[in-house]
Amino acid sequence: MFSKVLVSEDMQDINKGIHTALCELGIQEIHQVQYCDDAYLKVKKAELDGAPFQLIITDLSFKPDWREQNIASGEALIEKLKKEFPDIKVIVYSIEDKVHKVRSLLTKFNIQAYVCKTRRGLIELKTALSEVYNNELYLSPEVAHALHAKTSLEIDDFDILLLQQLSKGLSQEEISHYLKQNNIKPSSLSSIEKRLNKLRIDFKANNAIHLVATAKDLGLI
Repeated sequence: MFSKVLVSEDMQDINKGIHTALCELGIQEIHQVQYCDDAYLKVKKAELDGAPFQLIITDLSFKPDWREQNIASGEALIEKLKKEFPDIKVIVYSIEDKVHKVRSLLTKFNIQAYVCKTRRGLIELKTALSEVYNNELYLSPEVAHALHAKTSLEIDDFDILLLQQLSKGLSQEEISHYLKQNNIKPSSLSSIEKRLNKLRIDFKANNAIHLVATAKDLGLI
């Protein structure tokens, strides 16, 4: 089992639960922080000291407060750590259960596990620790289909944004206006029409309502 683990979680009660779970697994050295900046600095210092962390468990969302942060989210933390310390293993422990987000973290940053904060979250976290220690991938049942063939379509962040705006009842013209207002490209009406048509074909959707419903069923929005 891992001997040195860092937990990055801003909620004290959740931190306590994670700490108890790690202790039950016999993990001897457990460090906990409530800010992503602190997590990065701890990992960096441990590397410089020649006693690196083997694993980091992190949430994705961190509530802003009076303290200014350079790294404002768990995803940004993961990206920075994986770029500088590619050997460190990462378990995400989050309430977010969107399939698109899970798949993005898996493919972009090669995380080792994604555990959902549910009633069984801590039980699953202990299972994930054992699986990751044995170099296995672990996904909570709620997001296990993130790598399923049915959801392996080429969907990027722009597609998700279009689907989100469509789900709000916006027309293609209104979506184009929204994109232009927020300086997001491509924003032309023809580009939006082409992307939405491609998504309808990919998801075998009969119309915009069917497309949105399918995207929601898959956890994309």
